[in-house]
Amino acid sequence: MNLASLLSKSVAKAACVPLLFVAVGSVSLAQAQNIKIGLPVPLTGPYGTEAQDQARNAELAVAEFNNAGGLNGQKAELLVRDDKLNPGEAATRALELIEKDKVNFIVGGLSAATQLSINNVTKQRKVLYISISQSDAINEAADASPYTFHEALNPHMTTQAVGRYVFKKGTRVAFLTADYAYGHEMTRGFTQVAKELGAEVVGEVKHPLGAQDYSTFLPRIRAMNPDVLIFNNFGSDNRISIKQAGDFGMKKSAKFVTPILTYSARVAGGAGTYEGVIGGTQYYWELETTIPSAKAFNAAFAAANKGRHPSDYGAMAYSAVKSLLMAIKQAGTTDTDKVAQTLKGLKYDTYKGPQYYRACDQQSVQSVLVIESNSKESTSPDDVFKVLHVEPASEKLLRTCQELGFKG
Repeated sequence: MNLASLLSKSVAKAACVPLLFVAVGSVSLAQAQNIKIGLPVPLTGPYGTEAQDQARNAELAVAEFNNAGGLNGQKAELLVRDDKLNPGEAATRALELIEKDKVNFIVGGLSAATQLSINNVTKQRKVLYISISQSDAINEAADASPYTFHEALNPHMTTQAVGRYVFKKGTRVAFLTADYAYGHEMTRGFTQVAKELGAEVVGEVKHPLGAQDYSTFLPRIRAMNPDVLIFNNFGSDNRISIKQAGDFGMKKSAKFVTPILTYSARVAGGAGTYEGVIGGTQYYWELETTIPSAKAFNAAFAAANKGRHPSDYGAMAYSAVKSLLMAIKQAGTTDTDKVAQTLKGLKYDTYKGPQYYRACDQQSVQSVLVIESNSKESTSPDDVFKVLHVEPASEKLLRTCQELGFKG
């Protein structure tokens, strides 16, 4: 059965039945012997496209581990749950994965809010968790634990790279912001960069998550007369709001910027909607021209997915699961404390160049790309961005450990 069929069954059954991804030939292996990895992500809702691609990429990492012999023959198994982009649902699914399904580890969370609720569950039960969505809060001392790792970029990193590329002294900046943690953190980061560079923040308009009509918000922003309009939202919110702002004619007077410019949103929205939009990302498949691990990753994903290129957020799930399995193999055990200690010291290059986890907050230190949407449809449907700038991996992009509340 292919992944699409499995995912559709999961949605239909409201994520009550686990999705098991194992390499061909390992199905007869007793489930009790498998290394179980839970993946709670929002398969339904405005982030569903990104979440389903994360499941595909996580499946690839598991298949590669199993095909290479696993941990001395012990195979891995992926259990996918739909957290419905709801913090309460995410906590319930995480608890179910731990107590009912007896998972060894959890990877997932595609929202600043859901990943925090998952983390609350996992750290109380001393289960290793790798988050794969942007959040500043999860890096702070209040939410830290020896078992909490953050593979994704965080809003501070993203806004540092994108803001410094876009802002100049005197630039007038306005925000259209999704009214929850992700949007708030992006606004905070951009505001800090604007202050440092002498740009002027002229205002912010907030909208609810999952909005379909932005006609009441956009006139208020237009009245601010910004040079740069930043869309601090994600998924379908991002695509719909950018299209409607373009239809309002706002591109004539303002540069459109979004902190995370995703492959899935660009493909769904098309070249016209995203023409000239600048944003940040942690991965784009064209890195394969200069980075061997990107080339190998792209080839493996294409072979398993009818020639497609992997998406940015999907790639993040691949890296999180693959690096976790690397740590398990290096530790030679599934013991949580030993794997966590190994992961904390791991130097890895899973798909985009060197990465490692900073000691204090266990945030993955990595490069940040600034990209721009191609203005016309290409002969290749995957050729949608051009890379404007690559900010190298550096702890200088992060808030200091002291700023995050860590002592010493």
